[in-house]
Amino acid sequence: MAKSLGLAAYRALSRRNQAGLAQWQFPPRPKGELVWMHATDHMRFDALGDIAARMRQQRPDIHVLVTFDRAAIEHPSPDGPPDGVDWVFGLESDHPSGGRPFIEHWLPDVCLWAGGRFMINLVNCASEHGIPMILCDVSEADMQPHRRSWIPTLARTTLDFFDKIVVNNDSTLHAIRRLGITADKLSVAPRLRPSALPPDCLSQDLDDVMNDLGGRPVWLGVKVLGSEFDMVLTAHRTAMRLAHRLLLILTLADRNDLEVLKAKVTARQLRYADWDKADPIEDNVQIIICSDTADLGLWYRVAPLAFLACSLEKDARGISPLDAAALGSAIIYGPNVSAHIDSYSRLSAAGAARTVNDGESLAAALIHLIAPDHSAAMALAGWEVVTESAALTDGLIEQIIDGLDQKAAAHARP
Repeated sequence: MAKSLGLAAYRALSRRNQAGLAQWQFPPRPKGELVWMHATDHMRFDALGDIAARMRQQRPDIHVLVTFDRAAIEHPSPDGPPDGVDWVFGLESDHPSGGRPFIEHWLPDVCLWAGGRFMINLVNCASEHGIPMILCDVSEADMQPHRRSWIPTLARTTLDFFDKIVVNNDSTLHAIRRLGITADKLSVAPRLRPSALPPDCLSQDLDDVMNDLGGRPVWLGVKVLGSEFDMVLTAHRTAMRLAHRLLLILTLADRNDLEVLKAKVTARQLRYADWDKADPIEDNVQIIICSDTADLGLWYRVAPLAFLACSLEKDARGISPLDAAALGSAIIYGPNVSAHIDSYSRLSAAGAARTVNDGESLAAALIHLIAPDHSAAMALAGWEVVTESAALTDGLIEQIIDGLDQKAAAHARP
């Protein structure tokens, strides 16, 4: 009775204070398996995108819907869904009338909910429809009393909707156990963090380039904007005064800037090889220019030090540092990385990344970090950051796929 009264009180409150979701116009649901994932903050959104990409490697035909809490975060993917994700929608309301149309439209086969900020009516509706429910990345902060904590048993009721619950530490586990949640539902894992699914490269290409370089010191400029060309070229020329054989591999953010870059390089009397035209990497080449970002898997493996561009321009938002860290590059970046600030902050705190503000500070960082011992220590720290939640990610994917398999087996029974 307490459970039904608590939920009834919440429904009454949310019916009075919130607008419904019925006005949403969603695209048609395709046939086949569909996984619904929900993020309660930006970092969890990024991590769910990583899970989706990895999951589709194992189950290519799966469909993935990711929702996020508009009350907690702005749109986390303004440039379109992340790799592996079909649709991204922000949810603003937990009105009782909105949950059923949402669930009955999408009919997800499994739900993965990241974080403890709940849309209780929506979660309840999903549970009533028999959708396998996994809750992950629950922290002590999620268990703090909220403004509706006066509603009896609401926390217990909400957690009961989930079949599996993964918490961040033992104290959170004990707090949930005291609510009456059974131990068989619970497990402990580190925080859910975005990791990397780094780009591959041909081993023959890597061997050939490393042989051509002959041990020369190398640094990489990744997705450099036209407005950043002068700063990067100035830093390279400055560093070459101390490391005469230093080679810059410069990849473009926009291939339409290629001729502008070549003109700037020539004006500075620097010699370049055009990778796209298969120019040879000779001893007198000082810059390799590449306009195709598909080759980044190769360049990250070649260069022990990478400047991640789209970060010095005032209006820039940065690029993800996780591929570079996963493939062993020490990282330099500018101040404007708002799109990936959590990842950069983690790497910086671990000593895997260093920030610069302009061409002069980029040159100073380059001179300091090009030493193999410095870049190697940073690369190791970066790899540890990228892989810290790998076991949790693998475990969640396994749970999702198990849920899909069990549902498929149940439907196949006569």
